[in-house]
Amino acid sequence: MATIAVLGTLDTKGQEHNFVADQIRQRQHDVLMIDVGMMGADGVAVDISCHQVAAAADVDLAGLLLRQDRGECVAAMAKAAPVLLAQLQLDGKIDAVISLGGGGGTAIASAAMRALPLGFPKLMVSTLASGNTAPYVGTSDLVMMPSIVDVAGLNRVSRMVFKRAAAVICAMAESAAGEASQLQKENADDRPLIAASMFGNTTDCVNFAIPPLEAAGYEVLVFHATGIGGRAMEGLIRSGMVVGVLDITTTEWADELAGGVLSAGADRLDATAAANVPSVVVPGCLDMVNFGEPDTVPAIYADRLFYHHNPQVTLMRTNPEECSQLGRILAEKINRYQAPVSVLLPVKAVSVISAPGQPFHDPEADSALFEALTQNLNPNVELLAVHCAINDKVFGQACAQALLRNLQQVKQNA
Repeated sequence: MATIAVLGTLDTKGQEHNFVADQIRQRQHDVLMIDVGMMGADGVAVDISCHQVAAAADVDLAGLLLRQDRGECVAAMAKAAPVLLAQLQLDGKIDAVISLGGGGGTAIASAAMRALPLGFPKLMVSTLASGNTAPYVGTSDLVMMPSIVDVAGLNRVSRMVFKRAAAVICAMAESAAGEASQLQKENADDRPLIAASMFGNTTDCVNFAIPPLEAAGYEVLVFHATGIGGRAMEGLIRSGMVVGVLDITTTEWADELAGGVLSAGADRLDATAAANVPSVVVPGCLDMVNFGEPDTVPAIYADRLFYHHNPQVTLMRTNPEECSQLGRILAEKINRYQAPVSVLLPVKAVSVISAPGQPFHDPEADSALFEALTQNLNPNVELLAVHCAINDKVFGQACAQALLRNLQQVKQNA
């Protein structure tokens, strides 16, 4: 039997959360009812009140209520709820969490769920689940489920959705309980972790690099360089769980520079320096900036070269000026690394579609990228120009061998 936290703004959505709680109890699990509303949960039996939630982060609830600023109230609860929920999880008092919400409720509950560790069951039923969910999910494994109708009373549609949601969180809790002992066994045998970045256009490169690393006793975790993927990788590196980084696909910096949709932010590549772990860096897919459908591309780029990757993704070729900037940016980031680092340049192509005969083949732009990197890197950084394309087997294996040398150097100096 699991204890499932039902967390929500019970002052406005108590009936709906009560319904979900009853569904969970019918499945033979316990419920911990948590109110993150502001006005009290009228008619709902609450286990942890909004005042107790606020107290977890020293939030002045009384003062907030006097000012009657809804935005301020939501922000305050979004600060307090993560503190409370994380402590409940650490104390072993909850095994899963579910919430139902509109805008405010989703902001509060998702913030709380993001404070929970990877693998802990968390389900957010939201009116915002089919839109831009990045602000709510972040780099967590939070699951969002569309509410279809507004979370505003019970009707034939909402009852169906809420029943399914209760079933899902119960199944997640049951699965997590069953996996606990198996995970303990697996964790006892864990190999050292290496983080790798990959795109569809660098898949072969990463796949060629993985076997030598696994043969040397490492486990490779691959992250899709889609902005959120890069942020997730950076977060894992900062956590201290990673002993090495195979940063093959630094394409997110092209999006950061040119306003594409897959930017990982200006701190991409900083985590490796912060964690002080050995690494390999490649300017993979810096030939492309990602946009959505063709009509979403900014008008300032109207005369540029595009490639329609699929109906939802339009790629723009970076020009020599942008490539020169990207080379300097990467060099500045890498120059801060204290642990051994190798920069490998795939001279013939930085992606599948920049190879000779492909739509993004542009030797002038690639030369600008490579020259900027070469001229701006510190002399102590190993720089290897490999005369092949990024997805050639020899290049992927060269990346693996460079990282293994850097890892060995750290071991020898320990």
